[in-house]
Amino acid sequence: MKRILLIATGGTIASRPTAAGGLAPALTSAELLACVPELAEVCHIDALQLYNLDSTNIGPDQWIGMVHAVRDHYDAYDGFVITHGTDTMAYTAAALAYMIQRSAKPVVLTGSQKSIYNRDTDARNNLYRAVLYACHPAAWGVQLVFDGKVILGTRARKIRTKSFNAFSSIDYPDTAEFRDLRLVPFLPMPAGYGPVQFQDRLDPAVFVLRLVPGMQADIIPLLAGHCNALILESFGVGGLPGGDDGPLFAAVRDWCAAGRLAVFTTQVPHEGSDLAVYEVGRAAKALPGVLEAQDMTPEAAAVKLMWALGQAADRDEAARLFLTPVQFDLA
Repeated sequence: MKRILLIATGGTIASRPTAAGGLAPALTSAELLACVPELAEVCHIDALQLYNLDSTNIGPDQWIGMVHAVRDHYDAYDGFVITHGTDTMAYTAAALAYMIQRSAKPVVLTGSQKSIYNRDTDARNNLYRAVLYACHPAAWGVQLVFDGKVILGTRARKIRTKSFNAFSSIDYPDTAEFRDLRLVPFLPMPAGYGPVQFQDRLDPAVFVLRLVPGMQADIIPLLAGHCNALILESFGVGGLPGGDDGPLFAAVRDWCAAGRLAVFTTQVPHEGSDLAVYEVGRAAKALPGVLEAQDMTPEAAAVKLMWALGQAADRDEAARLFLTPVQFDLA
């Protein structure tokens, strides 16, 4: 029987109503397991209460804590299941995919849209299937299990705020899916995967700027004293209003001239960026320090940039790391 470690971090799955009427994480990891007694028939499962936070309050410090929890127990268990709130779970899934690389053992995130104590909750099904996946011989790497889907940590995105089918794999096939309780694998573990690599350095000084029509360029210099890299969510396949004669181009040029990175992505949910298509993007693409996120999700792009800056000694190395595919984040 396989050994699985459940790492609880809070979220809706572990929430109860407060006196004020809202939901807040309150249940312990042991209480979560008690709600799904069938798990005892699937594997030997231990529980670790790492945090009890709304996922809105989970960020780089907590990601590092999760990495340490997996690293410290890696040799003792066959897989790991992390319960997490849904709102930032895609960020955490991407962060763990970059910080726990080439793991032949599964590191699985799951959560729910309703508390595990609700009558019509999705929590029990999600937790049960997450553990089933973690025990399956086809399981590998950092994955997100939700509503019967198994999604790469670098490709997962929350696309619905309330429905049970809240997550989707963006521009890449699901790793596997459940048909009732039977797992159908689609994406096998890459050949030669391993040994596992743990990394715990991040630079969170990354700012994501969503362009809107009429935006003034003076916002970019204001960020210079606070951020080491900028992600520009541009329109369509990418570009800057005004082209290479406009003030936004000049602001990005000056930003990069100071040794910083500027990464272009798109506001469009699917198919990614391509600055080379239109003249408003071609000049920006040629600037030293400008990169493209291509078909990476916004969550993966932001977290990967934090990770790359945390590993690198200079801008060129950070750029190389950002553009190096990790767990199928770049097609």
